[in-house]
Amino acid sequence: MSVRPILRFPDPRLSMPTSKAVQFDAELAALAADLLDTMRAAPGIGITAPHIGVLQRLTVIKLDAQSGTKIYVNPQIIWSSAETTAHAEGSVSMPGISEDVIRPSQVRVRYQTLLGEPKEDQADGLLSICLQHEIDQLDGIFWLQRLSRLKRDRAIKRFAKQEKAADS
Repeated sequence: MSVRPILRFPDPRLSMPTSKAVQFDAELAALAADLLDTMRAAPGIGITAPHIGVLQRLTVIKLDAQSGTKIYVNPQIIWSSAETTAHAEGSVSMPGISEDVIRPSQVRVRYQTLLGEPKEDQADGLLSICLQHEIDQLDGIFWLQRLSRLKRDRAIKRFAKQEKAADS
């Protein structure tokens, strides 16, 4: 297990759709462990394989100690509620920047475990938001694309200013 470098916005790999995982082996388990270590170091509550440059459908989410670590292989949203909610979102690839994103309040997700077992979960609250955010990333949709042009442009300018100040 190791902490891997996180791609920074606007790396084009952050906007590329991923391939399904087909090998459920020690290599996939090691990738999931690296994602967890990298997410903890970032810090963050969710991360996908594309964040570390691996274009595979794998995400790790850990909201808090009580809910534990959740690993989703090949996740897809199969249902979402008509009711929506706004929640501040950001990315480990764009640290320090967040904006409110409006998403469905609840989702049902089909995925596989690290052993390839098929599962389905329904989520609401923060887990629902995280699943939608991370599955978007796996589909090649960086979270900024869910913002209005004005909010997106402001967020990008704030990040550029922040990065420039860090380089000085």
